[in-house]
Amino acid sequence: MDFVQFLPELLKGITTLTLGNVLMILVGGVLIALAIIKKYEPILLLPIGFGCLLANIPQSGMTEGEGLFSLLYAVGISTELFPLLIFIGVGAMIDFSPLMAQPRMVLLGAAGQIGIFGTLILATLLGFPLNEAASIGVIGAIDGPTSIFVSSQLAPRLLAPIAVAAYSYMSLVPIIQPPLMRLMTTKKERRIRMVYAPRPVSRRARILFPVVITLVVGLLMPPALPLISMLMLGNLMRESGVVDGLSKSAQNEIANVATLFLGVTIGSTMSASTFLVWDTLSILVLGLVAFALDTVAGLLLGKVMTVLSRGTINPLLGAAGISAFPMAGRLVAKMAQDEDLDNYLLMHAMGANTAGQLASVIAGGVLLALVSGSL
Repeated sequence: MDFVQFLPELLKGITTLTLGNVLMILVGGVLIALAIIKKYEPILLLPIGFGCLLANIPQSGMTEGEGLFSLLYAVGISTELFPLLIFIGVGAMIDFSPLMAQPRMVLLGAAGQIGIFGTLILATLLGFPLNEAASIGVIGAIDGPTSIFVSSQLAPRLLAPIAVAAYSYMSLVPIIQPPLMRLMTTKKERRIRMVYAPRPVSRRARILFPVVITLVVGLLMPPALPLISMLMLGNLMRESGVVDGLSKSAQNEIANVATLFLGVTIGSTMSASTFLVWDTLSILVLGLVAFALDTVAGLLLGKVMTVLSRGTINPLLGAAGISAFPMAGRLVAKMAQDEDLDNYLLMHAMGANTAGQLASVIAGGVLLALVSGSL
């Protein structure tokens, strides 16, 4: 048997490569470049980009049958395991004390989810079914694990573009939010100083907080329980002080490994046939709209609180009410200091930011409850 007979088999990967595959390989390369060169959410965009490359190499079998990515999808995405493991790590990283010391920041966290429901309505008007519209709207949470958790249950078909949009916009918080913050506030408002004199938060209160939140949210909104319980479990490990090893592992090794597998698995769903469609462009645009609406709604409520407090609350805090923790909180603090070097808003902003983290999980549970019940 001569070499010529083997040649078609050897070249099968090249001869079956389509223009769509080439375009998606370029998309994967762009995601990897953004992760490495621009450092845009590298912990997620790098594995997503690499998974995208692998998904568009024909004849590999990695995304079919018993292939590696098919197994990872079945184990980690279909069961929601990967997002839930990440939420344990997120909970172990978050200090809810600034929120507990300033409970009024809950209002800003709630306002920071308005874009989710506004975009749901808009997507429905554009022709998306309710389950897909809800999944698109949750991009506005600017919270990758929540977006993946909700869309994997309501609209698995759109999982890849929704995940890419959610994590891309998380990385673009410092680019998207500042123009809106300048547009919606005056220089005088941005210079408002706030004294941080929080009420004391006892260790007992910090320990009880995750337990009470889990019970209340779980009983009132059972579909949100998987997300909120894992977030609060991580926080309980942090605040209890008796399982430091577990807390540190959740923040580092567990979260990192889960993020790695989540990223490459999401990337593996970015095949040319499923990603290069008009719906993908619509999802990216609607996700940006959701993000903008969240920010604008938070800033508007911030301005209302400024008026009601007679100028003692800086309206910039409204932009921290999204779930992008801790980027949004740090950005608000930086914007305030750009106007006045002696204006320290970080702890106030972190109170609003942690409220946004909680509110996004609850909003995801609301969508699951409402939409699942109507299907």
